[in-house]
Amino acid sequence: MEVNGNLKEHLFGIIENQLNDNDTPETKTTYNRLKNEGYNDTQAKAVIAQCVAVEIFGVFKSDKPFDEVRYIKNLKRLPKEPIE
Repeated sequence: MEVNGNLKEHLFGIIENQLNDNDTPETKTTYNRLKNEGYNDTQAKAVIAQCVAVEIFGVFKSDKPFDEVRYIKNLKRLPKEPIE
């Protein structure tokens, strides 16, 4: 599957902000866990980006606010695919 470079750049930017700001802390915890499991920087961010994308599309689809509880639940499930 070909990845849209612009979309990837934006998703990775969101993840970088979360890591730098420690908001949500679970993003950094998950990133570190994935790195310890053998994922490189890009791979770890790509897997986390799946969870970010689920939430972004959820906001657009349901016109409801960001669901932090679901986001954290999906982060904890990684590397399994996030659920909606």
